[in-house]
Amino acid sequence: MDLSGFERIGAADHHLAVVTTTRRDGTAQASVVNAGVLAHPVTGGAVVAFVTNGPTKLANLRRRPWATVVARSGWQWAAVEGPCDLIGPDDPFRGFAESDLPGLLRSVFGAAGGTHGDWDEFDRVMQEERRAAVLVRPDRIYANRE
Repeated sequence: MDLSGFERIGAADHHLAVVTTTRRDGTAQASVVNAGVLAHPVTGGAVVAFVTNGPTKLANLRRRPWATVVARSGWQWAAVEGPCDLIGPDDPFRGFAESDLPGLLRSVFGAAGGTHGDWDEFDRVMQEERRAAVLVRPDRIYANRE
């Protein structure tokens, strides 16, 4: 399994995925996001990405930048685990210009199956809600057999 398989499975069910992060006490915290595959804006490597403003998820990722993302469609599933890069108004990233954040959030949204009729409104809401891009660099990719 590689990221193209993850992308195919995710796309088959609206790019819905379960993201698991680690709480301060070491237990798992899970939530559902829309996630997709795209090129990292600094390194160019393929990553699984999603946008969030979830305070618990972001606090967990700032403390321990590692996540597992699982996409599924029917009985087929694929998981990606790895270290995360956060890029957002409260999470500057070396080599990434803050002025490029609206374009990155649009790219992540599109990779996760999103479309929008008013990109200016989209940008305004993303800024207002202080949303960040989470980029999971694949350390492990695994799935059930097709």
